[in-house]
Amino acid sequence: MRGKRHFFNLDTETAMDPQAALTLGQNALFLILMVAAPVLATVLGVGLVVSLFQAITQIHEATLSFVPKLIAAIAVFAIAGPWMMTTLVDFIRNTLLSIPNYAI
Repeated sequence: MRGKRHFFNLDTETAMDPQAALTLGQNALFLILMVAAPVLATVLGVGLVVSLFQAITQIHEATLSFVPKLIAAIAVFAIAGPWMMTTLVDFIRNTLLSIPNYAI
């Protein structure tokens, strides 16, 4: 596979210890942050631009702030969605395949 990144070592044959569990949780949280970052950053940027526009023009319409964020989020999901799904599926597959390595 192209650019496959293992978040933890699959070649270990030791029982699951607290350190391995914490490492797995840390890797999962990092992965969630990494996958959510493009959408959050885009929506934050669009929200900032729309808020600035509303402050300058003194137009305070609720849909004016919601619709551009929704469109931006859909666009990011359309562009980065395949990468997000591939990353999440690879992590889940690696986690599930590593279960026998940690079984006692």
